[in-house]
Amino acid sequence: MNLYYTYILAGKKDGVLYVGVTNNLELRAAQHKSKEVEGFTKKYFVHRLVYYETTNDVNSAIAREKCLKRWKREWKIRLIEKENPEWEDLTLDWG
Repeated sequence: MNLYYTYILAGKKDGVLYVGVTNNLELRAAQHKSKEVEGFTKKYFVHRLVYYETTNDVNSAIAREKCLKRWKREWKIRLIEKENPEWEDLTLDWG
């Protein structure tokens, strides 16, 4: 079974937010951290994984990404803080 991830990155707590989707969260997070990904996250130093959710349906993951991108910033912050109130980098738990 394939898993797909909708995720939110932040530069720092209450900082710039980025919403993305991937089928390999560990690899994608590493690419953002090493600045391999050209564009927004590289330009604005957005590399801290602060939230993610999983699904086994690629279309659901893409639809969720589009939905979250349209959300107001305050809604995204509430979503992050519900699961990760200190905005910890969730990749640090991966060892």
